[in-house]
Amino acid sequence: GISSALYRIMWVCVCLSIQLALSLPMLVEGETCVSNAYPPSNNDKIKWYTIDLNQPPEERWNELTAAKATQMKAMIDEIKRLAGFILNGSLIPLIDRDLAPLADQMPFPFGDEMKGIAKTANIPLGEIVLYNIFYEVFTACTSIIGQSQDGHLFHARNLDFGLFMGWDIRNDTWALTELLKPLVVNLAFQQTGETVFKSVNFAGYVGVLSGVKPNILTLTMNERFSVDGGYIGLIEWVLGKRDGHWMSFLTRNALLNADSFSEAVDMLSMTKMLAPAYFIVGGRNSGEAVVITRAIGKALDVWRMDIANGSWFILETNYDHWMPAPSIDDRRAPVSCLTVTHNISLGIVV
Repeated sequence: GISSALYRIMWVCVCLSIQLALSLPMLVEGETCVSNAYPPSNNDKIKWYTIDLNQPPEERWNELTAAKATQMKAMIDEIKRLAGFILNGSLIPLIDRDLAPLADQMPFPFGDEMKGIAKTANIPLGEIVLYNIFYEVFTACTSIIGQSQDGHLFHARNLDFGLFMGWDIRNDTWALTELLKPLVVNLAFQQTGETVFKSVNFAGYVGVLSGVKPNILTLTMNERFSVDGGYIGLIEWVLGKRDGHWMSFLTRNALLNADSFSEAVDMLSMTKMLAPAYFIVGGRNSGEAVVITRAIGKALDVWRMDIANGSWFILETNYDHWMPAPSIDDRRAPVSCLTVTHNISLGIVV
C-alpha cells in the first residue's frame, strides 16, 4: 500500500543521508591557488548536444544517453558501492522496486524522459528517478552575478553535486564527484530548429540547475538548507498532494516559458515548490540581478543587486544572505576581496 511504499522511499533518503555523514574526510591542508584555469584547454572543453523538444519525450535524450551510458553506469555503480552495506545490502533493490513507479507520477514530460533515458542506457528506472530527484534532498553550491564597469552582467556558479559521497584518500577527492565530471554536458534545448535556452547539465538529468535564455535571462539554483526541506515536500508528493513543483523542473519551465527577466522572477517567486531553494536570476540590462530566497510556499526575500549604492555583485551559497555563514562552511569569505575592487577583466563563453 501507499504507507509501506512511503516508508521504504523515506528509508532510501534517510539511508543515503547517513552515508553522506559517514563519508566525511579528514580536512585537507596545504591547498594552493590555481591560476590560468580559464579558459579550459581543448581537452577539457565540454561537448554540446541538442535536446529537440519537438521529439517524443522518450526519444529526445537518446543521442546524449547513448554517448554517456558507460559513464552513467559507472556513476550508478559507485552509488551502489557506497550504499552496499545499508539495510544489509537491500537498499539498491529497494530503490529499483519502489522509486521506479514514481516516474509515472512525474509531471509531463519529465517522467517520460526518464523512462527513455533508462531504456537507452539500460539502467533500472528507479536508479534514474533517484538521480533526478536527489537534488531536492541534498547538495551544495555557490552562485554569483557580477557587473563590469561598462554595465555587462556575468553569471557564474560552482555545483557541488556528489559532495560528501565517498572520499578517495589516495587522490584527496570525492569519488562520486570525479565520476560526475565526465557526465557534464552543454545542452541546447530547441523547438522547430531554434534554440530556446541552453544549460550545463549532467547526462541523464532532465531538470535544469544552470541555464541561459539568450538575450533574456540567466538562471542558477542553489539548495537552501531548512527544517521544511525536501523530505517534507517529498512525503506530501508521495501521499498524493502534488500541487508543489520539483525545483529543477520549475527552472526548466521558467527558461522555456518566461519571456523576460521580471516574468522569470515572478514565476520563481510565487510558484509552490516541494523544497526550499535559492534562485539566482540575471537579466540583460544593468542591475538586473536577484537572489530569490524560497520557502516551499512562496518567496521569503528577493534580494536585488544595488548598483546605485556601489554593490556591483551579488553572491549566494546555501545560507540566507541576512544571516552569518557557519564557520565550518564560510564560502562567502573568499569573495571579500571583491568588495574593495572593481577593476577586473572578465571573459565568458556562452
